[in-house]
Amino acid sequence: MALRSTDWATFPFILFAAFSGLASPSTAAPSTAQGQVSVAQVIEMLDKAPTERVARQVLTAYLSGLGEAAGVLLTAGSDARLARCSKALSLSDAQARQALAAAGRRKDRNEIAATPLLLNDMIKRAACRLEP
Repeated sequence: MALRSTDWATFPFILFAAFSGLASPSTAAPSTAQGQVSVAQVIEMLDKAPTERVARQVLTAYLSGLGEAAGVLLTAGSDARLARCSKALSLSDAQARQALAAAGRRKDRNEIAATPLLLNDMIKRAACRLEP
């Protein structure tokens, strides 16, 4: 089954709903004010994933979706000769934790969007060149 562009548009809302239901409202890490998945949320899922099934499922869905979407976009860019990568894209829980480490120590980590940080890290590690 192919995803329509409208399916991808609702993906952040699905993740938000999943992240929101993992813990009681008093303890769950919030999304950013713009509704983006925050660094605090991803770090919370990374911390909980080893022992909590739902956290592991949400984290797997988020990281997999992010990796697949990045791969599709870079493949399209490669076909149009706009992007070239020397290595394969990858995103593990350890790589995600490392990419978010510095932002995770900031007091405003609830307001920092995790997705751009993770995408930039993936592109950097794959040694991708993006052409204008």
